[in-house]
Amino acid sequence: MASQLGAQEPGRYEFLNRGISGNRVVDLDARIKRDCINLRPDVISILIGVNDVWHELGEHNGVDAPKFRRVYEGMLQEITHALPGVKLILLEPYVLQGPATLENWDTFRREVDLRREVVRDLAKSYWEKQDLYIPCIDTQKLFDEAAARSCPGVWSADGVHPTPAGHWLLAQEWLRCFKEL
Repeated sequence: MASQLGAQEPGRYEFLNRGISGNRVVDLDARIKRDCINLRPDVISILIGVNDVWHELGEHNGVDAPKFRRVYEGMLQEITHALPGVKLILLEPYVLQGPATLENWDTFRREVDLRREVVRDLAKSYWEKQDLYIPCIDTQKLFDEAAARSCPGVWSADGVHPTPAGHWLLAQEWLRCFKEL
């Protein structure tokens, strides 16, 4: 995203990546003011949810879907209150079959799907209740369709983290949504 927009429109945009590997929604919430709101961005993208599942399956320290909803909704309220007029792009979490996901595949996919539904519902509710359009990218559909054309490993080496091709796939859809804002 940054490289493509930077090349197309040099100097027009500044990108600040505040993603931290392994973070769950509660971790993001704990730092949302420092790492996001205080920077006063024009556009905020959020992709969170897979670690909320992964940490539960591995370390029994995940975030269940009801708490995920409460915390995510609280973050959106905090952001929109502190930054009226900010543009948001939400990305649903995704998971592919890979070395990190195969052992508990059915549970992994089911739980990620629950969090996808939360993100989709929150974006929809902001449109219906507050007349605030928030694009919501169905990343699972993007990756499922891409994996059907080749294999999951092309898009994610472990089933969770995108490869360069996976990053490209996400970037193209993000750019499409960004242009609609």
